[in-house]
Amino acid sequence: MICEKCAKDIETVLCKGCGGTIIKLGHYCYACGNELEEPVEEKEETDFSNRILCSDGTCIGIVDEKGICKVCGKLYTPES
Repeated sequence: MICEKCAKDIETVLCKGCGGTIIKLGHYCYACGNELEEPVEEKEETDFSNRILCSDGTCIGIVDEKGICKVCGKLYTPES
């Protein structure tokens, strides 16, 4: 569903209590009060072996594919 004011996509869910398609505003259906089920997301295995840590000795960030730290924004400089 598209928002009439901002034109962004709005998440909708099907309520199993009343059968209505509603905008997801919380954990309960605003039409009938039924508790909405949370979708079960399958988590991917995280591979930590390929990550590059920030070259700044005081930062705990990880370098992205562009070579910039995701936390401090510094450019990665490999150790000599």
